[in-house]
Amino acid sequence: MGILNVTPDSFSEQGRYFDRKSAIARGLEIEREGADILDIGGESTRPGAEPVAEEEELDRTVPVIQSLRRRGMKIPISIDTYKAAVAQRALQAGAEIVNDVSGLRYDPEMAAVVKIHRAALILMHLRGSPQTMQQLPPVQNILGTVRRGLAVSLQRALAAGISRRRLVLDPGIGFGKTAEQNFELIRKLSRIASLGYPVLLGPSRKCFVRKALQDLSAGQKEWKLPRGTPSENILFGTAAAVTAAILHGAHIVRVHDVRQMLAVARLADRLVE
Repeated sequence: MGILNVTPDSFSEQGRYFDRKSAIARGLEIEREGADILDIGGESTRPGAEPVAEEEELDRTVPVIQSLRRRGMKIPISIDTYKAAVAQRALQAGAEIVNDVSGLRYDPEMAAVVKIHRAALILMHLRGSPQTMQQLPPVQNILGTVRRGLAVSLQRALAAGISRRRLVLDPGIGFGKTAEQNFELIRKLSRIASLGYPVLLGPSRKCFVRKALQDLSAGQKEWKLPRGTPSENILFGTAAAVTAAILHGAHIVRVHDVRQMLAVARLADRLVE
């Protein structure tokens, strides 16, 4: 899954694709680079990010989805939103998947929208909200907390009549978890997969990767890199996390650097096979 953040304040790309023309060009490039799914988001969920008004989020994402479909994009498009109205318009514009970081906790209308459109739904585990998640005290049993939270999200989806075969689970790496807990969730990912659904993991350029590589980065002036470009350490750190995720049971990996991570994923797939 290739990431396209149509935001001015994404933690990684720093607004590189906020301009609509740049976003469309990057979306098409992501498909050419070999992504199986394109995930488009119009509101940053980085720690401390401010919420975006519904109309603003619609204006950022829907025209991009429409343009990509008009230009012949074949791969499925996922809309990264927790707002039912945004999901509705995105699905009407040509998206086929809803990636809800709240796991159906924020908007009571979301499940009905997904069901009506017969869309696929990614249920992510999030502690608190993007504004509060990094201020929350860590829980003792992160795996149990994530499994229980995802089970509640699954109950809501199934109760709304969404088919089991349209559901995907995401443990929410980085969303209210400590760096060590992120590593633990990757190491124990098979316990999430044992719930019986495909698992998505998004380790790309995350802070836990950066923290683990902090010593290696000492003295490197990353600020001189082009805007939104990861250092080699971050790129290879992400590659290691992607490999580990696949070996431990991830079915989908959500990444910024599609061309590079495609090679990583294919080799990891061979090891699993």
